[in-house]
Amino acid sequence: MECGNQSQLTHFILVGLPYPPALQVPLFLFFLLIYLLTLGGNLLILLAVACERRLHKPMYWFLCHLSFLDMTVSSVVVPKVVAGFIPGGGAISFHGCVAQLFFFHFLGCTECFLYTVMAYDRFLAICKPLHYNVIMDRRACLCLAVGTWLGGSLHSLIETALTFHLPYGRDTQVGYIFCDIPAVLKLACGDTALNELVTFFDVGFVAMTCFLLILMSYVYIVSSILRIHSAEGRHRAFSTCVAHITVVATYYVPLVFIYLRPGSHHPVDRVVCVFYTTVTPLLNPLIFTLRNKEMKEALMRLGGRKLPGN
Repeated sequence: MECGNQSQLTHFILVGLPYPPALQVPLFLFFLLIYLLTLGGNLLILLAVACERRLHKPMYWFLCHLSFLDMTVSSVVVPKVVAGFIPGGGAISFHGCVAQLFFFHFLGCTECFLYTVMAYDRFLAICKPLHYNVIMDRRACLCLAVGTWLGGSLHSLIETALTFHLPYGRDTQVGYIFCDIPAVLKLACGDTALNELVTFFDVGFVAMTCFLLILMSYVYIVSSILRIHSAEGRHRAFSTCVAHITVVATYYVPLVFIYLRPGSHHPVDRVVCVFYTTVTPLLNPLIFTLRNKEMKEALMRLGGRKLPGN
């Protein structure tokens, strides 16, 4: 590829999703609606927890962080996807591309750490109920939350610096829906083997470590639940965990598909990307609300209604 001075590169063009012209307006409205619903659904969770004193617990503290992350991840990616259906809307400045890549990986990695912390919280609540309030006090919750954000920012800073220290040529067509590492590296003039290797091991190490910690937590959790004699108690314990397991699955499967296959050029990558950047942030509030009686009651009270039987 012909290389030019990196300072001369002022913008990129996000190719976005391929679509027939007849679907331009329906797709524009579809992604805009998903974005608005994502913001609305996650904002409702934040308001419900803030207004309901019974939800001022560690589990809902971390859930609020997840809702905020879902709103911000969606805001980093989806507005540019929506703009891509408007003529000229796929253009993004060089610095805008850097910022989009940094914030996406910052928020995404923070979410990865947060799922691990949420599993630890459920482990303490179910396996060590007598010590739960002592261990998970306000200071511990604050430190764990801050740790996830600091870890995510450090991870993203390293990945972003490695990506944009390379020289880039005159090709500005990013064959993706946003500025992500695999797509941007394809435009680099230099050898990207080291970058792909670091991305594979860095993302792989973080994801695998967090996943193994979550898995280990749930081995202990399931073991403890099976020892509960009351059927109602087992059901309540499982209900609090099913939602978390579901969102972890919707997060990790696309993550592995995209980042742990170095140099992949498969067209289905963009479809998977749409799922975990657009659909998953919309599904998370639905999953946690439908599986959680306390959250449903809080949302009903927020709307001035009561659940039947209350």
